[in-house]
Amino acid sequence: MINTKSIAKKFGAVSIGALMASVAFAAPSSAAEKIKIAAIDGYSPKSLWVAEFIKYYIPEIDKRLAKTGNYEIEWNQAWGQIVKVRGVLGGLQKGLGDIGVVTTVFHADKVPLQLVAYATPFVSNDPGLVAKTVDGLADKHPEFKAAFNKFNQVYLTNLAVLDTYQIFSKDKVSQLSDMKGLKLGSAGLNLRWLEGFGAAGVAGSLVTYHNKVGTGVLDGFMLWPEAVVGRKIYEVAPYMLKADLGTANSKVISVNKDTWEALPDEVKNAMQEASIGYRDQMGVKALELADASYKAFTKNGGTITELSQAQRRQWADNMPNVAKDWVAAREKEGNPGKVVMKSYMDTMRAANQPILRQWDKDSGS
Repeated sequence: MINTKSIAKKFGAVSIGALMASVAFAAPSSAAEKIKIAAIDGYSPKSLWVAEFIKYYIPEIDKRLAKTGNYEIEWNQAWGQIVKVRGVLGGLQKGLGDIGVVTTVFHADKVPLQLVAYATPFVSNDPGLVAKTVDGLADKHPEFKAAFNKFNQVYLTNLAVLDTYQIFSKDKVSQLSDMKGLKLGSAGLNLRWLEGFGAAGVAGSLVTYHNKVGTGVLDGFMLWPEAVVGRKIYEVAPYMLKADLGTANSKVISVNKDTWEALPDEVKNAMQEASIGYRDQMGVKALELADASYKAFTKNGGTITELSQAQRRQWADNMPNVAKDWVAAREKEGNPGKVVMKSYMDTMRAANQPILRQWDKDSGS
């Protein structure tokens, strides 16, 4: 503490104010160190996970850093600009961005363990549970995160951004036989869900379906209601077959490895903590918006037909054994397909999920 009485004796009362001012002026600055981080995705903020990245994830990181005031991130947000929807993994590898949302369903050959939920349809409609389960598997089996390391990235968390897949079409579909001969869009491994009853799966993504159905390239597609409503795809596909095929984790938050290694530990910790919150937030938001999306779909002229439980079971039973093929492929490449499949299904059973097919038992896991 500065002794103002001794200062007064030595310099006089008139000099105290000026001297104190000079002391304050000479004090070291406590301004936060600025760190520039570019966030990328090929999707725009119309997509729920991008909107929540902006509304929830970034503020959560900033809030944690503000507690100490040591660091401040200057965010450069490039949504739908630098890379296309399939280009985030490669973009982060090349350093086109520092952090991004990788749509893993487009990269089944590169990050195959991430697709365990896509190998197990008709199992769960709980996105929060699925994402948390996959993160638990990633913590237990290093192969999950090592797959991203090969592409110069650090895995932070995964996201399940949808309640459950449904079938949408330009003409009414009421039962499985109605899909015979239809060209239905989907992405990645869930194209195989369409095998077994005469439908033709066509690779695509949600940003293309409005145009492709509108121009007759597709008869319909597999998607979730929130995405259909958000992008107004009901304008060309006003019929929904509510089959409740299940949810899946289709996103991963990853960071360019060079960027990550250059970050202070405090910033790394803030990003890791906020990532888990973001993962859980996405699960909550997906379910919150689901009910509203079904109502909005019908409000905008859509018709919903619920597939009977008997037909759902028929679909699950007659579908190719996607899980068995997935496990065999993972084991062949040296990944722990059997144990991952069994662990995943054990967790779903313990959580009393509405499982229609015991995939791990069918797959020989």
